[in-house]
Amino acid sequence: MMIRLVLADDHPIVLDGLAQLFSAEPDCKVLARASNGDDALRAVRRFQPDVLVLDLRMPGMDGLAVLGEMKRDHLSTRTVILTAVDNDDIMQAIRLGVRGVVLKDMAPRLLVQCVRAVHAGGKWLEKAYAAQAVDKLLEREAGMRDMAKNLTPRELQVAHMIAKGMHNKAIGNKLGISEGTAKLHLHHVYEKLMVDGRMGVMQYIRRRGLD
Repeated sequence: MMIRLVLADDHPIVLDGLAQLFSAEPDCKVLARASNGDDALRAVRRFQPDVLVLDLRMPGMDGLAVLGEMKRDHLSTRTVILTAVDNDDIMQAIRLGVRGVVLKDMAPRLLVQCVRAVHAGGKWLEKAYAAQAVDKLLEREAGMRDMAKNLTPRELQVAHMIAKGMHNKAIGNKLGISEGTAKLHLHHVYEKLMVDGRMGVMQYIRRRGLD
């Protein structure tokens, strides 16, 4: 069965290379190429391809925004991300429905294999990335357990609001408590997490991927 593709990457050399790669495959047909997120989304809506090969970092509408629009529109196109980014953006992309992840420094044949697997209804995560994702998930869960063990539920709420940059008055208004009570909870958080000040709380949470 022919795999109908839309390719999206903001680097012309990469985009040309992708087009040549898939055009050489007898079971693949490139319907459109896009150099930015807006054009990628338009191409998906127009051609309704089987698979979209998408870079996350593009000018204008980035890859995550494209995925969000596709999810909102309930588009049936399956998405593979080809990216140099190896961080939380990939986790967010997976939450938005991405079925395959290939890093740009991997061999081109792996991208072709990934597209075929995703088209067949499967999922594909590069082993190196999958291992890293699992490690990050375990680290996050351990961090959440540590915080839950050391802080009360109210202190947890305050800590997460501090990580978002909220001040004591705003925290008090959000939780329906006085500014003084919010400040008291905050000092308990400092003591229990053994950090110095609001920046210490923010760094504690972000280092553990809990923001």
